[in-house]
Amino acid sequence: MTDSPARQTRSLPITVRHLTKSYGDFKALDDIGIDVRAGEFMTLLGPSGSGKTTLLMALAGFVSPERGSILFGEQEVVALSPHKRGLGMVFQSYALFPLMSVADNVAYPLKLRGVARPEIARKVQAALEMVQLGSYGQRRIQQLSGGQRQRVALARAMVFEPRIILMDEPLSALDKKLREQMQIEIKSLHRKLGATIVYVTHDQREALTMSDRVAVLNHGRIAQIDTPQALYQRPRSLFVADFIGESVALPVQVEAGVARHRGTPLHLSRAVEGPAVPHFLILRPELIELLDGQAPPSPPGINELSGTVRDLIFQGDSVLVLVDLSHGEEVAVRLAAGQVARGGLPQQGAAVRLAFDAESTLVVPASDP
Repeated sequence: MTDSPARQTRSLPITVRHLTKSYGDFKALDDIGIDVRAGEFMTLLGPSGSGKTTLLMALAGFVSPERGSILFGEQEVVALSPHKRGLGMVFQSYALFPLMSVADNVAYPLKLRGVARPEIARKVQAALEMVQLGSYGQRRIQQLSGGQRQRVALARAMVFEPRIILMDEPLSALDKKLREQMQIEIKSLHRKLGATIVYVTHDQREALTMSDRVAVLNHGRIAQIDTPQALYQRPRSLFVADFIGESVALPVQVEAGVARHRGTPLHLSRAVEGPAVPHFLILRPELIELLDGQAPPSPPGINELSGTVRDLIFQGDSVLVLVDLSHGEEVAVRLAAGQVARGGLPQQGAAVRLAFDAESTLVVPASDP
């Protein structure tokens, strides 16, 4: 993402401070603070009940927080009704009018704003062209597929050129192949529009694919905000490491910045910092090298674990090898199809060694820092 002057004129930053919302004894938002940059694609990611949708609905004006501040640019909007916030909104259910044509659905926000009819026609056609539905204006919503309806919802959200667009799990109803296609299309649209987008999903792969930054929520609080690469490579807690991508967590002992697994010191790219709390070694299955038990020792600086192959699971483009360690722990190793073709597969019951270098060795605290 670039913060060019052109992009900034088409977008607004969002500043949230001390946002709190409870439903009875359940605290959906617990003193949330977040800064979304102008023109940024920010995704709110988390499991059910984490607070991500409540936060989005508070930004939209459909949820009234008990305390806190929401700024769009320099304007305080926390007390404004939804229709006065100037937002584009894309819902999970599309929220289209089934008895209207595609063009009339897209035109609806412009009619509410009193835009002249010739200008409406021009803007509607431009919006439909942008979502590759230029010839669909006169069709009824019932005549469209799920993916086409989602494109109509996108066109309606952006037709009045809002500077902020909110999206609430807009792809969850689509099948896997279409969902992945729409992820790329929305990312491309974001580059063209330049608007600030806040996007909610529970799908971590979707968040990594689309976002400039991702805010991971847990129990109404933000566990970590970072780029997709940083979240995956440098998670700050066991929750984030486990939620972002595949991982294996093994308990380790940490003392004076040194981590030990079952008494053996681990080679790390950096010393473990922070208080003396329980920690875990995080292993990414695709970053582990699977060695034959009789292979020569690894060079200095490489960590190793020994175990026995329990099972092999074929998954098309890769094979998951489940390895039982000597202390009853299990580690999954993912071998890409190319690796399998070159080196073959171990047999069930075979003795193997798992090698991973210091850069691939993550040690994180059990709880959020």
